[in-house]
Amino acid sequence: MGQSISPDDARLKWKGTVSKEVTDDGVMPWRIPYTQKDLFAWQLVERAAMPAGVCLEFVSNTPYLEIFCDPVADRSPIDVFCNGVLHSTIETANLDFLLLENFDPTNNALQIWLPQHGEFRIKKFVIDDESILTKSENQQNRKWITYGSSITQCRDADSPSQTWPALVARKNNLDLTCMGYGGQCHLDPMVALTIRDLPSDIISLCLGINIYGASSLNERTFQPGILGFVQILREKHMDIPIIVMSPIYSPDREENPNEVGMTLQMMRSEIKNSVDILKSLGDVNIHYIDGLAVFDKQYETLLPDKLHPNNEGYSIMANNISNFLAPHLCFE
Repeated sequence: MGQSISPDDARLKWKGTVSKEVTDDGVMPWRIPYTQKDLFAWQLVERAAMPAGVCLEFVSNTPYLEIFCDPVADRSPIDVFCNGVLHSTIETANLDFLLLENFDPTNNALQIWLPQHGEFRIKKFVIDDESILTKSENQQNRKWITYGSSITQCRDADSPSQTWPALVARKNNLDLTCMGYGGQCHLDPMVALTIRDLPSDIISLCLGINIYGASSLNERTFQPGILGFVQILREKHMDIPIIVMSPIYSPDREENPNEVGMTLQMMRSEIKNSVDILKSLGDVNIHYIDGLAVFDKQYETLLPDKLHPNNEGYSIMANNISNFLAPHLCFE
C-alpha cells in the first residue's frame, strides 16, 4: 500500500512558488498570490497557474515515489533529480498518476521540477511503507526572481530543468522564482507589486517582446512603464542588482513596425535609455543587457517559429545570461 504523504506536509519544501492553493483536492502552486488573482489580467492568471521554475525538495530512502495529480492534456514533463543528478524525465500529459522508481534505498536528496507548461495540482504522494521522509537541508542560496514572457517561461524546452532560468539557477546555485508568463509580460503594476513584496537578492527583467506583439505600449508609454515598474521594485529592493534585458533576436520583428509603430530595434534603444536614466538619478545597481548579446542572428536556425528558441537555443541563452549575471552574484 505504501505511506500516503499530503502535498502540504511540512517536510516537503516547495521552491519557486509565490503562493500555494491548499484545498481538500490537494496543493496547487501559483506564481502570483492566488487569493488576489482577480486583480490580475485573466490571461496572466492562466499562465501564473503553471508552475514554471517550481520544484519540490525533500530527503527520503524510498525506492519509489507515486504522485497522484489532476490530469491535464497539454502539459510538460517533470524532471527528477537525485543527489543533484538528473534521474529521470517523466511525461505528465493526460496522466493522473506518475511513478518514479529505481532510487537507491539510501537517504537521497530528491528534487522534482514541475512542468513549465500546464497546471499541476498534486493530490498526494506515496512512498514505501518502511521508508522515511525528512526535510531537505536549508541551503543559503541567493534568491533570484526573473520576469519575462514565453521566452522566459520556456514552454518549448524539452523539460522544466532545461529552461534557461532553470539552467542559470542550477549553474549558479540560485534559488529561482520564475515569473515568465507566456504572452503576458506587459509591465503590469500588479506584477511589480508582487515582485516588490518577495524576498530577493537579484532581479532580472526580460522586457519588450510581448509588448511588441500585442502593441500594448507605444513610444509614449513604453519607457514610462519601465521606469515606473523598476521604481516600484526599488520601494523594498533598494540596493540589490536589477538586470534589465532587451529582446533577443527575432527576424520578422527587428525592423517591421507593429500597430503602434514600434520595432524591436526601437525597443532595445528605449530599454537602454530607461536604464541610463535610472543610473543618472543615482541607481548604481541597475544594469542593462542587450538581448542581441544573449541570442542574435547567428542562432536564427534555433528559432523554429522565428520567435522562441528551441532546447539548444535556451542552453545558449543560459550560458550567455550566466556570464552577464556573474559579476552581480558576488554578494557580501
